[in-house]
Amino acid sequence: MDSPLTTVGLPIALGIIMFGLGLSLTVADFQRVRRHPRAVAIALICQLLVLPVVCLGLVVLLDLPPLLGIGMLLLAASPGGTSANLFSHLFHGDVALNVTLTAINSIIAIFTLPIITNLAIAYYDREDSVSLQFSKVVEVFAVVLVPVLLGMLVRSRRPGIAAGADKPVRIGSAVILAVLVIGILADQRDRIGEYFGDVGLATGLFCAISLVVGYVVPKLLGVTEAQAIASSMEIGVHNATLAIYIAVEVLDTTEISVPAAVYSIFMFAFAGLWGYLLSRRTAKVAV
Repeated sequence: MDSPLTTVGLPIALGIIMFGLGLSLTVADFQRVRRHPRAVAIALICQLLVLPVVCLGLVVLLDLPPLLGIGMLLLAASPGGTSANLFSHLFHGDVALNVTLTAINSIIAIFTLPIITNLAIAYYDREDSVSLQFSKVVEVFAVVLVPVLLGMLVRSRRPGIAAGADKPVRIGSAVILAVLVIGILADQRDRIGEYFGDVGLATGLFCAISLVVGYVVPKLLGVTEAQAIASSMEIGVHNATLAIYIAVEVLDTTEISVPAAVYSIFMFAFAGLWGYLLSRRTAKVAV
């Protein structure tokens, strides 16, 4: 997929999305872990350990083709996306917890993402054709974390500008992701029916399971309703743009990016429906 959409548009898109994350961050967000250690720890364990295992189970159970299976595990290893903050806000989650989780997980993913993805590559015995070097991942995260730092700097120095730009950047991020998804699906249009047949069920199930696990597990372990909603959105709404970028630009295989593109379609629909159901449940309990 060697087109301006990926060589120019994709890096710019990722930069804008990560800049938007920076606009919502302060140093205090990293320090908040000390005030809510249980909620943070439970959500991170679900996202970093439970979900990759669940994803691998789906990949094996549904017998996905190798490149799509690798793409699924790459997606599972990707941190939460900035859209999780928006969904959490809409459905009365603890947005501060979302911001904290996104910030911490984006850093941890520097190490966990290549480990999980390379395990998937080894599982399918594709080391000769696909390789995700740790140094390349570090380069990618170094590039994408620069916009985060710039966003934090703007937030620190010009809070009014940051507050005014936050919503447009969030909307722009969603639009950009939609354009990327359409571009990938258009590039693979000759096989799109086959891809949806192969990976549609897997991505739909993985999205639904991610949202449910992200809510149910924290609730069972005693966190508040708002924190459980935040955890659910953080775990269910992945940074699909990052997964697409690594698949296309680092692994140089568009097919590996297809699960992230298809997941994005389910992600917004399922997160909205799940948030609505949780809101109704919360309202009934309050009455």
